[in-house]
Amino acid sequence: MDQYRVFGNPIAQSKSPFIQQQFAVQTKQTMNYLSELVELDQFSCAVKNLIANKGKGANVTAPFKEQAFALCDELSERAKLAGAVNTLIFSNGVIYGDTTDGVGLVSDLLRSQVQLRDTKVLLLGAGGAAKGVVQSILEQSPKSLTIANRTLSKAQAITQQYPEGSIKAVTFADTENLVFDIIINATSAGLSGDSLPILDQTIESSIACYDMVYGKEPTAFLKQAKQLGVEHVIDGLGMLVGQAAASFQLWRGVSPDVESVLASLRTQLK
Repeated sequence: MDQYRVFGNPIAQSKSPFIQQQFAVQTKQTMNYLSELVELDQFSCAVKNLIANKGKGANVTAPFKEQAFALCDELSERAKLAGAVNTLIFSNGVIYGDTTDGVGLVSDLLRSQVQLRDTKVLLLGAGGAAKGVVQSILEQSPKSLTIANRTLSKAQAITQQYPEGSIKAVTFADTENLVFDIIINATSAGLSGDSLPILDQTIESSIACYDMVYGKEPTAFLKQAKQLGVEHVIDGLGMLVGQAAASFQLWRGVSPDVESVLASLRTQLK
């Protein structure tokens, strides 16, 4: 049977096995997908062992996305730009790497009736989570994309990888007098429960606020957005299922249904 894994450390919290097994049942695919805890210095060994045991592909989560990138023989364009990989495909002795996080984000926004075309988008943060979605956002032809970060040079480093003028880089403080349609949080503030260093007026002028983090309760950012009357307030659970669906499609050549799996996960969270 074709074998698939999600590699990470920690990994016990991963919803990926549940999601991928649901996709397999739905689309009548014969495959085995499990989570695997990998020691920090054993990532390449874990990948080689999987390939040797009928491995066809893997998902990669923290802290191995950069190591996965380095291990690949071939990379998608978006993976090259992100400098990280969350999906590995093994075929004919070649390790191919892709990142589906941006596809997951965009598909979830569109599913939530939020169009990116001709909108002003603010992306908060300049770490791996932000890098992984920039290309997919730009493919939707927004009016503008602005990356805000505490350290300006980190945001500027991302803009330099793209055509001049396609992205602006600012500090959090610089957002004070700017207006955006869509605000996407790619910082870890959602996980830590901290509020974001942007003003209420910036948030309330938007039509959609998206946090890549999800949980039983809305994040501080999403609570704030809801209180300020923002029309679309969305957490990252749909992005998780969307990126998993994109990985599944790359491996099996079939597009699974996201809605039913998302509904099951939502029920589990509650």
